[in-house]
Amino acid sequence: MSDAKRVREIVRRKYAQIAEQADKGKECSCSCCCPSDDVDYATLSDKYDDLDGYVPEADLGLGCGLPTEFADIKAGDTVVDLGSGAGNDAFVARSMVGGKGRVIGIDMTQEMIDKARINNEKMGYDNVEFYLGEIEDLPLDENSVDVVVSNCVLNLVPDKEKAFSEIYRILKPGAHFCISDIVLKGELPEKLKESAEMYAGCVAGALQEDEYLNTIKKTGFSNVYIKTSKKIDLPDDILREYLTEEEITALKESRLGILSITVVGYKN
Repeated sequence: MSDAKRVREIVRRKYAQIAEQADKGKECSCSCCCPSDDVDYATLSDKYDDLDGYVPEADLGLGCGLPTEFADIKAGDTVVDLGSGAGNDAFVARSMVGGKGRVIGIDMTQEMIDKARINNEKMGYDNVEFYLGEIEDLPLDENSVDVVVSNCVLNLVPDKEKAFSEIYRILKPGAHFCISDIVLKGELPEKLKESAEMYAGCVAGALQEDEYLNTIKKTGFSNVYIKTSKKIDLPDDILREYLTEEEITALKESRLGILSITVVGYKN
């Protein structure tokens, strides 16, 4: 099995596990970051409670930002949510596009698609759809989408250049994406790398911030810029297993580490 296929299978299994945990009333933060125990590590996800269109049953705590808040979605738009999970961002987007718009969720895990469709059936939306598919090979026509959103998912994709090329392909000329994702700023302390990957599997697939932005630009996007950025701090109890108190203080005071960014880019 190739490395890319192995990564996809690991992520697919984890998504399925999270969907099953949600059915039992549990949630975890960041789609790839949920540990196998029952501890709540919800440090990455932002709160959706005050957003129009919010459906609590669809919020599994999987995100690391609020991409819909900065996506400039308009009434009548066709919006695609990549890695749509149980439908959280898709339903918020639906409140923005209104009855004449369209929202399409794409996820590679059948268990998540099933949950999203059940949630959508409860809401009674006839202009929200969820399809099984991979971001590197989207089941959508070219030049057909006004806005693409995604929340803490692109960092999981093995071939990020191919993923952004697919986003570019499906967007209409002049259209844009707004994506929240995990990136790195500088090298994490060597002692922390194993811990970070254990606690936040997202980090294993995350690029350096500059490399992430350059990958987007290589696929043809212009006017690429970061709308918001926040540092993600690992809990002190985990840090103390690997670092001294002085090293912990230095890490917290630096701008190095794990960042959640929301980035926008436009198709020419």
